[in-house]
Amino acid sequence: MIELRRVYDEKRRSGGYRVLVDRIWPRGLTKEEVKPDLWLREIAPSNGLRKWFGHDPDKWAEFKKRYFQELKGKKEEIGALRGRQRQKKSSSSTEPGTPSITMLLP
Repeated sequence: MIELRRVYDEKRRSGGYRVLVDRIWPRGLTKEEVKPDLWLREIAPSNGLRKWFGHDPDKWAEFKKRYFQELKGKKEEIGALRGRQRQKKSSSSTEPGTPSITMLLP
């Protein structure tokens, strides 16, 4: 399962394999605050989708739908991401019920 969260809204460290998905580091946040397992720029939302969203919280639900559509065209990158997540999962335990991959977006 893949879950999307806004990195700025997250107040606690979520379970699962945490992936920061953006071309640039989120403004005003330190690496200690975000604590990603991986920073994967290659599957960041398109510039068009980012501009449409404009960090408007009212558009978040629609943004997620459109972004998942974009990810369908990046099967190779998602497959590699799942492989990395499986490697990490085998070396540590994840709480039951937590998403296997949490993608953090600005």
